[in-house]
Amino acid sequence: MTDPGRRQESDGERGREPADNQGPADNQGPADAQGRSRAQGRGGAHAPGGAQAPGRARSEGDAAARSSAVPVLTKQRQGGPPPPDWQQWQPRPGEQSRRLTEIQPAGPAPVRAATLWSVLATALLSALVLGEGLGLNLLIVAVPAALAAYFAAQAAGRRPRPWTLVWAVGGIALLAVPALRDAGLPTFLAVVSALAFGSLALHGCRTWPGVVFGPLGLIGSLGPGMFWGWAGLRARAGGSRGRVMPAVRAVAVAVVLLIVFGTLFANADAAFADLLGQLTPDVSLDDGPWRFVGFLVGAVGALAAAHTAAAPLRWDRITVRPGRARGRMEWALPLIVLNLLFAAFIAIQLAVLFGGYDKVLSETGLTYAEYARQGFWQLLWATLLVLLVIGLARRWAPRDGAGDAALVRAVLGVLCVLTLVVVAAALRRMDLYVDAYGLTRLRVSVAAVEMWLGVVIVLILVAGALGGRWLPRAVAASAGAAVLAYGLISPDALVAERNVQRYERSHKIDIDYLQELSADAAPALDRLSEPLRSCALAGIDRNLRGASEPWYATSWSESRAREIVAKREIDPSSTCYGLGRELDRP
Repeated sequence: MTDPGRRQESDGERGREPADNQGPADNQGPADAQGRSRAQGRGGAHAPGGAQAPGRARSEGDAAARSSAVPVLTKQRQGGPPPPDWQQWQPRPGEQSRRLTEIQPAGPAPVRAATLWSVLATALLSALVLGEGLGLNLLIVAVPAALAAYFAAQAAGRRPRPWTLVWAVGGIALLAVPALRDAGLPTFLAVVSALAFGSLALHGCRTWPGVVFGPLGLIGSLGPGMFWGWAGLRARAGGSRGRVMPAVRAVAVAVVLLIVFGTLFANADAAFADLLGQLTPDVSLDDGPWRFVGFLVGAVGALAAAHTAAAPLRWDRITVRPGRARGRMEWALPLIVLNLLFAAFIAIQLAVLFGGYDKVLSETGLTYAEYARQGFWQLLWATLLVLLVIGLARRWAPRDGAGDAALVRAVLGVLCVLTLVVVAAALRRMDLYVDAYGLTRLRVSVAAVEMWLGVVIVLILVAGALGGRWLPRAVAASAGAAVLAYGLISPDALVAERNVQRYERSHKIDIDYLQELSADAAPALDRLSEPLRSCALAGIDRNLRGASEPWYATSWSESRAREIVAKREIDPSSTCYGLGRELDRP
């Protein structure tokens, strides 16, 4: 019978061992495992009749469990089934952190034919429709690339989970922004966020290191993905030479038939020729090098996505050791003082709100613009620093019992609530500033950032009350939703709308600034009377006349702006000089 004291010591030793011990000793057989258990005092004597004692059987089971790459979970030690998310298990704070090299996965499964065909389709579409602008072509290229990743993940035995679908659907929705809007900054943010969401869908990350580093995983798959795809292509070409040439001949015959009969029909009917010219890409020999570059970019990108889906990096295995816990007084006193400072500031803001701004301006000597502008930027920085303070406080917070946990939740919860009031005060400052001097792109952008920070603080509050395992993914999802809303609303359209309303109310407008806006602003600017309308739309008209993108590289906003300009022509004789600059930029 095994000594209880020894069993407890053995469990403690096992808790201190790395969860993924992959050393050479792990390849030893059962006899070696028994020898190690006996040398460590974990084995028991043989039972009568050659049967092993329970202690020795448990020792051999533990040694076998340590020889695998699966973490030893408490639930498994008690005989229960492992949780469904055992691959994403996080070590306890006292266990040794995994090395960075251990995030590397096992080798991917062989490339399937469906994956290679999807990669080829991605490369061809990239060569044909990319390079002439951004629009619906990004979605067109993303579809076969996503199919390549799906087939590769299916071959590797991976199944999509709810959060995987969230990242995938979110990435597709973000790619709709370039197809709908013309402004540059929303399009850039949407494309970058779509790539990040796609990488998160391929990796399946759920922790802070995973969410932060997961979007970088596609970069590490660029080289391995090409070698993996080339090896699979050679293997399949060598085993199916009899089926390759018939497929090549069939494709060649189909292309020839399309060219011959398409040319005949185009010459026979002008309407069909016009439709065919709009639908097919304009391919010329001069564009050959750029088309080849597009082909390579599409192939390499699709192979990187497929390789990541087949063998994703395990970013969730990176653990951050918690900081040394501080005493209650050392930790809580600075935060309590900070809470009191926030409360005093909020009390003054309420007094100003109910007492009026004229008295404050007369006492401080600031102008209306200076008071609103400077106050907003400083409150924005205060919100950002609060998030940093919360992260550092959680790292060094005391964690000895229920009392410490309640103190942490109370102090940080009060700080979050007070910060939300500061966010509201900052947005109120910006609203006052916009009412006085109009709206610009920069003001829309920083106000959007401030609102998103408020959402993050709300998520932190909820995580403090309900638990925060979902917090990293929720913060990333909220960032993607903010970028999507920012792109669909379009800052240029919002700037034009607000400034037209301001002109209708106060007859003040900055035509020079409105001429810099994209085609998203055309519907709002079309409501102005002449000569303001022609002056405001002159910049948009100039950009549209100099561009002739095909349908797949033209956004919906550009098409709508072309219709507006064509329906009501721009008056070139309009005098736009001296129409005012009242926006007080930036």
